[in-house]
Amino acid sequence: MKLTLYIITALVLSAFLAGSVNAGDFIVYPAQGQSQDQMEKDKFECYSWAKNQTGFDPMKTPTASKPPPPKEKVTGGAGKGAVGGGLLGAGIGAIAGGKKGAGRGALIGAGSGAVVGGMRRSDQKRREDQRRQQWEQEETQKYASGRNQYDRAYSACLEGRGYSVK
Repeated sequence: MKLTLYIITALVLSAFLAGSVNAGDFIVYPAQGQSQDQMEKDKFECYSWAKNQTGFDPMKTPTASKPPPPKEKVTGGAGKGAVGGGLLGAGIGAIAGGKKGAGRGALIGAGSGAVVGGMRRSDQKRREDQRRQQWEQEETQKYASGRNQYDRAYSACLEGRGYSVK
């Protein structure tokens, strides 16, 4: 649960910072001699208009649109694999070679089981990491796209009211 909270927090902060760096604060020049009061009024009205047009509010704290992918149920690992492989190897070794065969089979089975179990767990962690990274990228792209549309609408509104916007 804490890991999920940390991931969401990191995503929100990175999306917010990326949005503020890309969008930044606009430089607005009153090209038709508008007063400071009029410019502030127009900026607020354009903020409201752009927010309503795009559904994006740059003043709102960014949030994830969907929860992060769940973790897979742990399927084992080196320890479980070693135990399972050891038991299987001991059984096969006992059938094939008696007591000596059982001991050798247990060692071989335990080693093989540990390797296979470790590989399975490693693959599982890799899949989980890939899904988490994909989710983070999708959330960041969604935020950036919304911010870009808002910025375009806000700029168009101000330019329509006679301001130069950069």
